[in-house]
Amino acid sequence: MKLTFLGTGTSQGIPIVGCKCAVCQSDDARDHRLRTSAFVEVEGLNILIDAGPDLRQQLLTNHITRVDALLTTHEHKDHIGGIDDIRPVNFLMEKTMPIYGLPRVLHVIQKDYDYAFKRVKYPGVPDLSLIPVHDEPFMVQHVQVTPIHVQHLTLRILGYRIANLAYITDANFISEKEMAKLHDLDVLVINALRLEPHYSHFNLEQALAIIARLKPKQAYLTHISHSLGKYVEVAPTLPENVFLSYDGLSVEW
Repeated sequence: MKLTFLGTGTSQGIPIVGCKCAVCQSDDARDHRLRTSAFVEVEGLNILIDAGPDLRQQLLTNHITRVDALLTTHEHKDHIGGIDDIRPVNFLMEKTMPIYGLPRVLHVIQKDYDYAFKRVKYPGVPDLSLIPVHDEPFMVQHVQVTPIHVQHLTLRILGYRIANLAYITDANFISEKEMAKLHDLDVLVINALRLEPHYSHFNLEQALAIIARLKPKQAYLTHISHSLGKYVEVAPTLPENVFLSYDGLSVEW
């Protein structure tokens, strides 16, 4: 398997427009974060997790021209605002793009991108197929995906387990039932917004506590705000098997 972090920032990205803090003014490329998204290569399939407003730039930067499926975590615009940029992938592959997500999320996508779902379509619109996700595992072609239901304040959203990888972002609570799906992982990706507690996201302390409990071989922190601190200062403080992700980081195992 191979995991590439296309974006690791929070909803505003880093740098934030107009911010003069040390992180936003950093000249370290690892502190420049696009909106959160990931790309998983597994058993010959290319699976995209979330398609935020930076998707075009992420596809170009990482030379991605084939995507077999899009998994959505939830409907906030930093996670689905770039779906129109699926179009060139449609053209290259000459295939419809299957989009998986909670029924509520698919309804928002159909509303926001209504021109892609009209009976008579304008030429060149995205070619999308919406596939609802519920509680049970589902197949993306020959690869099984297990949905992980987590809370983003009062909003139920999805993480995903693909083989021995689990990817969770924007969460602030995981029930015991869903935690049971996260054992025996080689790689766990989990959000860690900042040092201080937050009402709808795990902070660093909470993310590290979950990692310590689940004991994955490796863990990577994502959905990071400028309030967490500079990469060069935060990364050395983490446990041996925990890493601060950054845009463009690839992990293979």
